[in-house]
This record gives sequence, structure tokens and C-alpha cells, in this order.
Amino acid sequence: MKFNTKTIHGGQHNIDPAYGSVMPPIYQTSTYSQTTPGGHKGFEYSRSANPTRTALENSLASIENGKFGLAFGSGLAAIDAVLKLFKPGDEIISTSDLYGGSYRLFTKIFEGLGLKFHFVGMEESGKIEEFINENTKMIWVETPTNPMMSIIDIEAVSKISKKHKLLLAVDNTFATAYLQQPLDLGADIVMHSATKYLGGHSDVVLGSLVVIDKELADKLYFIQNASGAICGPMDSFLVLRGIKTLHIRMQRHCENGEKIARFLKTHPKVAKVYWPGFEDHPNHEIAKKQMSGFGGMISFTTLEGTLESAVKVVEKLKVFTLAESLGGVESLAGHPASMTHASIPVEEREKTGVVDSLIRLSVGIEDDEDLIDDLKQALG
Repeated sequence: MKFNTKTIHGGQHNIDPAYGSVMPPIYQTSTYSQTTPGGHKGFEYSRSANPTRTALENSLASIENGKFGLAFGSGLAAIDAVLKLFKPGDEIISTSDLYGGSYRLFTKIFEGLGLKFHFVGMEESGKIEEFINENTKMIWVETPTNPMMSIIDIEAVSKISKKHKLLLAVDNTFATAYLQQPLDLGADIVMHSATKYLGGHSDVVLGSLVVIDKELADKLYFIQNASGAICGPMDSFLVLRGIKTLHIRMQRHCENGEKIARFLKTHPKVAKVYWPGFEDHPNHEIAKKQMSGFGGMISFTTLEGTLESAVKVVEKLKVFTLAESLGGVESLAGHPASMTHASIPVEEREKTGVVDSLIRLSVGIEDDEDLIDDLKQALG
């Protein structure tokens, strides 16, 4: 089954036998009747499993070429479940440029519980081995990274993880399964903030994990059920609906993203544009190899290079909405230093390029001319 067909039919079973519903129904129930103790139809309590959530989890596994999908109440809840695989004294090597919420979870919650994190610039994968020791258990990768759009070679990192018998987890939120297939490149776990492109309409908060190995899946299922950070049936339905149009939305995100990136690169009031589709972007060739397109996420800095200049631009935007998050059909603009990455200490975020003049765009699927006109007036 090809990808575009998978988004609609992948992992889904026959049409609902009760009334012939084409879409999986929203099973808004907490519990299920049993004919005898333990005698049920596969569902007993909705924290453990719910038919709508199961339909979503099957779809997630299908589009990522995995075998087991798990859905959670948020992307951070999904990451939290992964980190609960480890014990005090274990060490994790993470991308240095990553979502501020992930950094906060790593450093403010799990470091206090005894895990140790090393934040490494992974654009050159060879640097990773310098930080591997007998306590290392996992490598955590974002690619493209948030918000600097750095590209990390998943296949190269996978070879390192396998050599040292480490887990490799990849946050695939920016690329989605439409552009990038981390499991095919050797990853063990794929994570999504499904709030973003998978949901696609800025109307739901949800996270997901996809794996191939059954033993690993069983451990994560146990954590999912025992910790209880699951998503509800309505949220599951919304993301399942979103996945069905993922392929056509991502096509337009990519098309608009390229036009916006090329416009910004020639604008006299823009200093630097970060978009992996440029030939001079670091690891552009790796992006071409492991991705089928370059996505709709772009970051840029103002020529003035000040906080005030960046704030002035985002406040003047009219079609782009100044807001947290990304990946919806509408275009969003954000100021990472004061919004999505504010939880990262200034000295740490500036090391990766998250300076006060940086603006991050999530390019939507509107008419590209309207988006360019909006940026013209805001920058002008």
C-alpha cells in the first residue's frame, strides 16, 4: 500500500459492523460490559484501550512503517513515557537544538530523578561517540531541529546506536511520515507531537510513539496504561481525521514553504534564513537523501539583530498569526526566545542560534501571494 493510500486506509479494519460507519466511531465511554469476569470483546476500560484510540494507533503505525502505535495526551506525555524506560544513573545523549518543552522535561523533571543528559550538536554524527559510556542508554534526535532547522543524519546515528546497543528515538514532528521515515533509517522509536501536522487543524493536543520491536512496545504499553497519560476518544478521532489529509496538506506546506524561504533570503531586512532546502544549508545533501521534501518550517533573523526588531515584525503580521505551536492549515509566526524556547537558559539557547532576533514561521496552506504580501508589509 502506497503512502497516500495508507493515510486513509492504513491500519483500519472493515467498515463498522453496527451501522456501516465509514469513519471509526467516537466511543465516548469509560468502561465496557463483560459477560463474565474477564469476558469482554477486547476492551475493558478506556485508560487501557479504547476502540477510537486503537484505530488511531493502528493508523500511526501504518504511516510510519511500524508495527505498534501508542497515543498519548500530548507530545510531552509521549516523551515522558519513553524516559520512564530508564532508571537513575542512566544517561541520554540528546540533540542540543531541540524543542524547549523537551529540554525542560529532560532537565527540570528527569534530571531530578537521576537521569543524566548530554546535549550535543549532532550535525556531525561522529561527535556523539565522545559522550557514550557504560551508562548511556539512548540517543534522542530531532531532525529538522526546532527552531534552527538543523539536519541530522538518522542512518549514521543509527549505526552508532546499534554499535553501542543503544536505543535511538527520533522526534519526527517537523517532517512527519510524509517526508521522512525514521524507522526505515534504523530508529527504534518515532515520536510525534500529533498536535502539529498530524492533527493539522490546531484543534487538538495529542502525542504518539511508533515502534517495530514487540518487547519495546510491551514496555511502553505498560507505561502508557500504568501512568495513564492517554488521549480521549474525541481527540483520537480528530487526529485520525487529520491523518487522512496529511499527504495533500504537506504538499502545499512544502510548496508554500519554499516560496516563502526564497522570498526571505532576498529581502534586504533579513539577515539569515534557516531552511534545509537551500543548497548552502548545512547537511542539505543529507536532507535530500533522507527526506522527500523540505517542509513548511522556516526560521529567520532580522538584519537589525535585536529583540525589538523581531517583536515589531511579528506584531505587524496580519495573515500569519502570532501564536505558539505549528503545523496547522493556517500560517503561524513565533518568537522562540520568548515563547517556545523560553524555558531554555539564555546562554544555552544562544549557543544553538536561538537569539532574540530569531523568528520561526509555520507556513500554512493559504495562497502564497497573500503570505508573501503579509511578510513584505511586516518587514517593511
